[in-house]
Amino acid sequence: MGFVELFLIAVGLSMDAFAVSICKGLSVQRLRLRHMLLAGLYFGAFQALMPLLGYLLGARFAGLITAYDHWVTFVLLALIGSNMLREAFSGGEEEAQNADFTCRAMLPLAVATSIDALAVGVSFAFMKVLILPAAALIGITTFCFGAAGVKIGNVFGARYEKKAEIAGGVILILIGAKILLEHLGILG
Repeated sequence: MGFVELFLIAVGLSMDAFAVSICKGLSVQRLRLRHMLLAGLYFGAFQALMPLLGYLLGARFAGLITAYDHWVTFVLLALIGSNMLREAFSGGEEEAQNADFTCRAMLPLAVATSIDALAVGVSFAFMKVLILPAAALIGITTFCFGAAGVKIGNVFGARYEKKAEIAGGVILILIGAKILLEHLGILG
């Protein structure tokens, strides 16, 4: 898996955090740099940690399903992407709209938005991706999107929240399909 594919996965994974960050930005009357940094740090740290945990879990079972790893990767990414699309069209995420940036408020949001990264980490184990650089890229990308989301939400409102969820879901589904088609020999 190349850098561009990893970066696109990182962008796709960061879209949940981006959407929640936009909601957090909507709730802030006087935006401060610390709001942006806190959102970026919480979301980025958990988005980097979860693929590591998923990779460790997946590495234990990779030998058992090596012949089917491309199918597992495709199914996981398609499910994650489909779930993001479903959430985007259902209009959820209301709970994030409060101006509380304490650990008590941010920790559950960070965990909830990074569960999909755990599944991606499992996929990475099957694909033998170098996990430390991949997790770092995912964390840094999510940090940037999380911090920017707070600012965008504060300035522009909810205009981009749904579009971010849709883009993230489509990106993950397309990458999963590409991996499957490559392993089946359809794409070179």
